[in-house]
Amino acid sequence: MSERIYILGGGLAGTEAAWQIAKAGLRATLYEMRPVRSTPAHKTAWLAELVCSNSLKTEQVNTAPWLLKEELRRLDSLLLRIAAEARVPGGHALTVDRELFAQRATQALESLAGIELRREEVTRVPEDGIVIVATGPLTSDALAEDLVRLTGSDRLYFYDSISPIVDADTIDYSVAFRASRYGKSLDGGADYLNCPLDASQYERFVEALLGAERHTPHIPDDIPYFEACLPIEELARRGRDTLRFGPMKPTGLVDPRTGRRPYAVVQLRQENLRADSYNLVGFQTCLKYGEQKRVFRMIPGLEQAEFLRYGQVHRNTYINAPALLTATLQLKKEPRIFFAGQICGVEGYVESIATGLLAGRFAAALACGETPRPLPRETAVGALCAYVSGADPRDYQPANITFDLLPPLGDDLRGRLRFDKRARHEAVCRRALEKLDEYLAVCV
Repeated sequence: MSERIYILGGGLAGTEAAWQIAKAGLRATLYEMRPVRSTPAHKTAWLAELVCSNSLKTEQVNTAPWLLKEELRRLDSLLLRIAAEARVPGGHALTVDRELFAQRATQALESLAGIELRREEVTRVPEDGIVIVATGPLTSDALAEDLVRLTGSDRLYFYDSISPIVDADTIDYSVAFRASRYGKSLDGGADYLNCPLDASQYERFVEALLGAERHTPHIPDDIPYFEACLPIEELARRGRDTLRFGPMKPTGLVDPRTGRRPYAVVQLRQENLRADSYNLVGFQTCLKYGEQKRVFRMIPGLEQAEFLRYGQVHRNTYINAPALLTATLQLKKEPRIFFAGQICGVEGYVESIATGLLAGRFAAALACGETPRPLPRETAVGALCAYVSGADPRDYQPANITFDLLPPLGDDLRGRLRFDKRARHEAVCRRALEKLDEYLAVCV
């Protein structure tokens, strides 16, 4: 008889882990504290709720994010399948209707006979059985303190922000125009709304942004923001043109009113299938709500915008995984315990799904008396686990999937493709998928 498996957290990682365990014919108990206890970022009680962007990043073939998703599809990821069903226009990105996505994920888990869903807060890691800790970046204080006890490590944390969402009916469509950069979209459409700014409008906007009042969530001075998710006002402080070469870059866009490229542009991305709301791409912020309304209404096309959600700042908690975990996401000193999702130091929705999927598969193997077998280092999922378990613990930072995490090509191939970046990436992706197929032929 296999051991009982406990999954702590019903986010992306925990939901995917539960699905993989049930698919293996095993039973598990999934704990999710919402709605008994909510978090500063969550709005619903659904499993797998997306709390920041609604984008699962690019689907452009032979990119690192595409490779990770392609591997997950071959590994039969539940959430990648649901993402395809809940997809909304987003250019090259896999963007989803976040409500539909979470609803279908919840329905899928609730329909599984092998999964017992308990809506209660867990304050201590179970002392027996196999455990997957997937409580995410907003782990409750009580459980976080128990993880400090369990790991013998100081808790590590940082803060990041989420973007505001506006009501589609309050956007001025005589100013905002529909377009994808260079006219490129996976389905040939114009998937973004673009609010163009000229030089004087941009300067006034940056000036207002720099002078706006911020909400101060008692963040110690030595706790950094995550570099890949900096608040818009923090970016502006790094230089007058930082925004224009970052989230407000006008590259590949032409304003139909002028026939010219704008000086800067704010892109809005559709939030759901109804297209009744849009988020401001790259505009994560910790400005006070009143200041957000005042400053963001300076953007042409958003002068009368109504905000359905303001940007927020929240705490992200994660462990020092390289000092604590193996390549199979097991706690070195107590291998019955696995970590998955952002709490182990991956950043991004798909990365969280990936580690949840692997933790579920590894836990199922352990429950059946087998030794979990890590995935090849040449795969994107294997590279993520290798980073989590093998990075320098003295300066550990959360990471998204990038080609830098995968091993380089052999010298001969690398030399021949030295000046052809596209061909190199194609070769890395081809090698990864071949290695994954070889792994699956042995480890079904």
